[in-house]
Amino acid sequence: MRTETVEIYSDKTNRAVMRHPGRNFPGVLIQGDTLFNLCIMADEACAKAGSNEDMERLRDALWDLLLHYKIVLGEHDIRLPFDERPWFLKP
Repeated sequence: MRTETVEIYSDKTNRAVMRHPGRNFPGVLIQGDTLFNLCIMADEACAKAGSNEDMERLRDALWDLLLHYKIVLGEHDIRLPFDERPWFLKP
């Protein structure tokens, strides 16, 4: 981990827009719990749509981002901000 200064253009909840040093354009920071929810929504949309290659590519890209997020947090011993257990296993 390292610390750098970023340019923050907006820090509204779940809508943070910032530019990382060395990047030409700002990006949007998606919180981990929001990313997880987007992945679940993509799964549900794909299930309802049936076979749709474009939707499946979008879903897979979101899950790939989430996997990277989970790996990085695990490497730094940071707990996930969401519960991945199916609803019927949650207390």
